[in-house]
Amino acid sequence: EVEQNEEKEKEHDKEKKEKKSETSTWEIPNNLASYFQLSQTAYKNDKLKSFPFQSASPMSVEDLQKFALRPAPRDVTIQCRVTRDRRGMEKGIYPTYYLHMEKEDGKRVFLMAGRKRKKCKTSNYLISTDPTNLSRDTNCYIGKLRSNVLGTKFTVYDGGENPEKKPFIKECESVRQELAAICYETNVLGFKGPRKMTVIIPGMLENDERVSIHPKNDLETLLVRHANGNTDKLVTLVNKSPSWNEQTQSYVLNFHGRVTQASVKNFQIIHPDNDDYIVMQFGRVAEDVFSMDYSFPMCALQAFAITLSSFDGKLACE
Repeated sequence: EVEQNEEKEKEHDKEKKEKKSETSTWEIPNNLASYFQLSQTAYKNDKLKSFPFQSASPMSVEDLQKFALRPAPRDVTIQCRVTRDRRGMEKGIYPTYYLHMEKEDGKRVFLMAGRKRKKCKTSNYLISTDPTNLSRDTNCYIGKLRSNVLGTKFTVYDGGENPEKKPFIKECESVRQELAAICYETNVLGFKGPRKMTVIIPGMLENDERVSIHPKNDLETLLVRHANGNTDKLVTLVNKSPSWNEQTQSYVLNFHGRVTQASVKNFQIIHPDNDDYIVMQFGRVAEDVFSMDYSFPMCALQAFAITLSSFDGKLACE
């Protein structure tokens, strides 16, 4: 009887432990707002102290174009490196930017490249999976970043067709999607300090697929919808406000060792409901080398285009 009681107690303890582990498991609901709030709890949990830096870049990138548009898996931060090539007279004015994913074994995998187009009224960057041919007329063209005249608002598109320029689109072609919009706050008073930015991206469906945004007119664009407060099925992100360090007399952010040099371009993107969950971060490592990390629900193309927008000269924001 004593042995039976001991066995029963052991089983009871085992059931208790299992129940406890089930309740402490971080299950992410489909609702994105809840996801950001719940990630904060997970981040503060001792077992997940390294989140979101616990797992870096395990994804396979066999098909670069599919990978570029695929959101990062939940619980994973994709760690990348951006390099700027300014060699040569022309590249001094129009540098080429290369994005590589950093793998756990220390190797790097090329993902995409971007370059500012010449002879455009506004800043216009083409993004391609071919580092040697940054042209719209190839199968490797996957998207572009376009700014307004002031250079304070940017829109990220995939490689689809513009319905305004091509009203009759063939069945084999697709109308372009808007993947993100970036707004930099204008600094009309000339106060020096960290930049303020807002990022609007499409929301996510229950199967972790992105909501498709195919604007047929200006009212349906991400920028106009955000300005009008029509944010249904959209996610609004902001840059994390740095804290003032009295000792160094500067604004500081904790990049967990991924950024080593101070720069006005360094930033972290968060959801307003959760300061701890870093959706994306970017910062300088050397003169022309930068780290760029992104997490769910962002994809590589969105993150890289946001990075390109930060390189663009914004006189109204300085």
